[in-house]
Amino acid sequence: MRTSRTALVIGANGGIGRETCLALQKHGWQVRALVRHLPAEQDGIAWIQGDAMQLADVLAAANGVNVIVHAVNPPGYRQWDTLVLPMLENTIEAAKAAHARIVLPGTIYNFGPDAFPLLREDAPQHPQTRKGEIRAQMERRLAQATHAGVRTLIVRCGDFIGPRAGNNWFGQGLVQPGKPVTTLRYPADYAHHHAWAYLPDVAETIARLLERERALADFDVYHFGGYWLDGHAMADAVRRAADNPHIVLKRFPWWLTALAAPFMETLRELRKMRYLWRESIRLDDAKLVAFLGERPYTPIDKALHATLVGLGCV
Repeated sequence: MRTSRTALVIGANGGIGRETCLALQKHGWQVRALVRHLPAEQDGIAWIQGDAMQLADVLAAANGVNVIVHAVNPPGYRQWDTLVLPMLENTIEAAKAAHARIVLPGTIYNFGPDAFPLLREDAPQHPQTRKGEIRAQMERRLAQATHAGVRTLIVRCGDFIGPRAGNNWFGQGLVQPGKPVTTLRYPADYAHHHAWAYLPDVAETIARLLERERALADFDVYHFGGYWLDGHAMADAVRRAADNPHIVLKRFPWWLTALAAPFMETLRELRKMRYLWRESIRLDDAKLVAFLGERPYTPIDKALHATLVGLGCV
């Protein structure tokens, strides 16, 4: 494997950021990581302490890199209006200076019901929330940056699961971290199918796409299909992964979040995303499969077992 390629991951302390660091290392990349707080475990990564809101920090960290993975997000859904787009502008400026490609892990928040139920890469973006509007703005800004010579790869995913998934529906809504799973709280009708993405698979997919960087368009988007499960299938998979056939499937208590939302910004934002649980949504991964030649998805039982271990539930 070649080792002359260097990637900078901004937000490497987050779930997708850390998994992408590890996947790129496995594929022979030298990896730098720009973070505000240096971790205890180095993992062979060149950690750089800095702030994604400071252009000088991002420019210095990106000097000489081939790829910048923009995996940074404000924690707990806070201050999106003031932080998200300025951080992206700093990444764009650094990519210009280094002649690097930007990789953005994307979501489905930038889509509205007019694009459901099967989401293709070119589906219209009419988001229903302010967070979705910002996500759509991010993608439009990256498309505009193509005219300034900045290349971008976006990989859109459903809700994350994984051993380092951080803020996510599975770990904060369906189960309780740090406790054995006795109840699975599903946020929709049990017949509702939902898209899930296993973080190590997403990171591996990004690394594989970058292996063929010259075949990518200057602005390219791929949908990561992952798992498409209804409530019953998710409950059965969790029972198998936890080796507990007695786990009970119940409704997620939306009424409780309504009571607590005025006092917790995270819950307020989660409630705004409820429309994503009212209709089955699936990401069409035909383009990705055609490009890679396979579906790079770990069996769901194995993925959920690793997730439950990471959450302290097993």
